[in-house]
Amino acid sequence: MQKVYFLYHVLYEDTDDEVAKIIGIYSSYKNAELAMERTKNKPGFIDFPDGFQILEDVLNRDSWVEGFVTYTYPID
Repeated sequence: MQKVYFLYHVLYEDTDDEVAKIIGIYSSYKNAELAMERTKNKPGFIDFPDGFQILEDVLNRDSWVEGFVTYTYPID
């Protein structure tokens, strides 16, 4: 089982205005941390230093197996 590590930056988490960016996918947690260090002082990111997240996942495994729900939004 080969693990990978996703480095994300998320603004306004759990709100209607949430914006998530995948910075990269790395072969080790340490490499993801190093990427975060390289990125955190860049324009935009420097203003939101708490937005970084590193998530572990496994290659060659289905992650979304339950299907999905669609929503109909009201038209104003």
